Amino acid sequence: MTDKRVVIVTGAGSGIGEATARLLREGGHHVVASGRRAEPLRQLEKETGVLAHPSDAGDPVAVDGLVRAALDAYGRVDGLVLNAGIGRGGTAGDLSVEDWDMVMRTNVTGPMLLLRAAIPHLTATRGAVVGVASVSALRNGTSNAPYAASKAAMLQLCRSVAVDYGRQGVRANVVCPSWVRTEMADRRMARFAQEANLGDGGVESAYKEATRLVPMGRPGEPREVAEAISWLISPAASFVNGAVLTVDGGATALDPGTVAFDFRIEPRDGTEL
Repeated sequence: MTDKRVVIVTGAGSGIGEATARLLREGGHHVVASGRRAEPLRQLEKETGVLAHPSDAGDPVAVDGLVRAALDAYGRVDGLVLNAGIGRGGTAGDLSVEDWDMVMRTNVTGPMLLLRAAIPHLTATRGAVVGVASVSALRNGTSNAPYAASKAAMLQLCRSVAVDYGRQGVRANVVCPSWVRTEMADRRMARFAQEANLGDGGVESAYKEATRLVPMGRPGEPREVAEAISWLISPAASFVNGAVLTVDGGATALDPGTVAFDFRIEPRDGTEL
C-alpha cells in the first residue's frame, strides 16, 4: 500500500467527520467525504480538496454509488471512517418505533451497507476501518436506549470485521468519544441548558455541567478524536485490530461509587438519594 491512502469518511459535513477529513487531507491522503447535506460538503471540498459526495448512509443504492465514486476517482479504497450517526432519546417503555428505526437505520444499517460494498476493495488494499461509536456503547445513561443500543451494535459490527477479515489484512477498530463539541452535541446542550435552568451561560454552562465529573473536566474537540482515528487508519497501528479506544477525557475510567467523596450529588427533581 502506498503512503497516500484513499479514505471514505461518512458524516463528514460537520463535527468529528469534518475534522477527520481535514486531518487526512493535511496528511496528503485522498478523502471522499459523504453526508446528507450537500452545502457543507461542497464547502469542505473547496477548502481542502476532498471529493464531496452527498449521499444517504442508509440507502443501499447511494452507498454503492459512494464506493463507486471513490474507485472512479482514485482506483482504490484503503480506509473507511464510519462516522455518520444520529441521536434519539427514550426508554424501552416509551420510545417510538419510528425513532428506533431511524437510529438503527443510520447508526447500524448504514455502516453495514458501506462495509458490505467496500470489503472486496479493502481486502485488495489490506485496508482499515474505524467506527465512530460512543461511550454510550460501553456505559449507559437515562433515556438513552436507542442511541446506546445502536452504538453497541456498531462496536460489535466492527469487531466482526476484525475477526472475519483479519487474515486478509483488513483491520477494524472503534473509537468511543464522550461529549465532544459538535453540532449534534451543541443542540443537546442547548436543550439541557433550558431543561436544567442553567441561566445565561446557555450551551457553555451545559457543557461545564455535563463534564463536571469527567477527570479532564471538559468536553473534547473534534480534532482530538480525529487524531485517534487517523492513527488507527494508518500503518502505525498495523497490529491493532478489534480494539475499542475510548477518547473520553477519562470518563469511563471513573468509578461512580467514588464520586460522593468529591462531590455532593443532588438530583434536580428533588428526589432523595
